[in-house]
Amino acid sequence: MTALLSLQAVSKRFRGLLAVDRVSFDVSEGEIFAVIGPNGAGKTTLFNLIAGEMAPNGGSIAFAGSRIDGMTADAVCRRGVARTFQLVRPFPALSVEDNVTVGALLHRRYVAAARQHALTLLRRLDLFDKREQPASTLTLPDRKRLEVARALATGPRLLLLDEVMAGLRPTETDRMVATLQGLNRESGLTIVLIEHVMRAVMALASRVLVLDHGIAIAEGAPQVIVRDPAVVQSYLGQAHIEDGAA
Repeated sequence: MTALLSLQAVSKRFRGLLAVDRVSFDVSEGEIFAVIGPNGAGKTTLFNLIAGEMAPNGGSIAFAGSRIDGMTADAVCRRGVARTFQLVRPFPALSVEDNVTVGALLHRRYVAAARQHALTLLRRLDLFDKREQPASTLTLPDRKRLEVARALATGPRLLLLDEVMAGLRPTETDRMVATLQGLNRESGLTIVLIEHVMRAVMALASRVLVLDHGIAIAEGAPQVIVRDPAVVQSYLGQAHIEDGAA
């Protein structure tokens, strides 16, 4: 079966720093795939390359069978790839509803249709009752959910999530995990997530890629990855293993 997302020997250099070093992996349609690693490992740079924020210096990125490396971010989004950002970036003065409606206008000509789609997503993300509030007034958990809703509004086949559970309490993390599991199960949405919260990775991902200094040092099922000696040494540590395997 052809992968929905395929990276082959992708590299990115910033002057003397090799941020991503010949990274290769495939993600199948309908899969939830996680990318983990220490700070500075190249995870967000990898997302930037996939999403068209920057072009790789080497290698290839294919989505749905076509090369997308080197395309602009808006062109990649129109192809069906949406992303969230580690630092949430809503339009602060706009209402929650208008924030999501902006994204829905990508594939909808009429504002009424875009707004209806936005309201459906806000119900799904438990934000419907706050739809008239300015985005700037939301709590961190609500801003995280708004970030996901804005990305979903573009109608993606592939959703890139950059630490959407960072800073959330365990109950809030579990709530986000349940939402993502539902989206994947009901619509077949493919998800690639960068995440430090191992309880979320263990609950969501069927496979995990581990980056360290831009190099892929391990890939496999999460239950195997958390026991890999190289991963333990570079990133997890015994306390994280016990937490993740619990």
